[in-house]
Amino acid sequence: MCRNITTLRGLEPLATPQEIEAAARQYVRKISGVQKTSPATDAAFERAVLTITQASAQLLRELPPRKQPPPTLPPLRRIALAKAATVG
Repeated sequence: MCRNITTLRGLEPLATPQEIEAAARQYVRKISGVQKTSPATDAAFERAVLTITQASAQLLRELPPRKQPPPTLPPLRRIALAKAATVG
């Protein structure tokens, strides 16, 4: 459905809570069509993000390990690598 959400299962180290929430937030943005919340949409949007985050974390805990790592890194890891490359 959303090509920009990266696979979190199989990451080493495991996906962080922040990465899981970022993926959930992106998913909720996509299905709701809400890119920036307003007072009218904020509460429902944040409830949906929390629900999807919790369900995603549970799913990742319950699935067996992958045989291959995911083909791409999540955005938060790509950003961290880019910052590390410019600093170091």
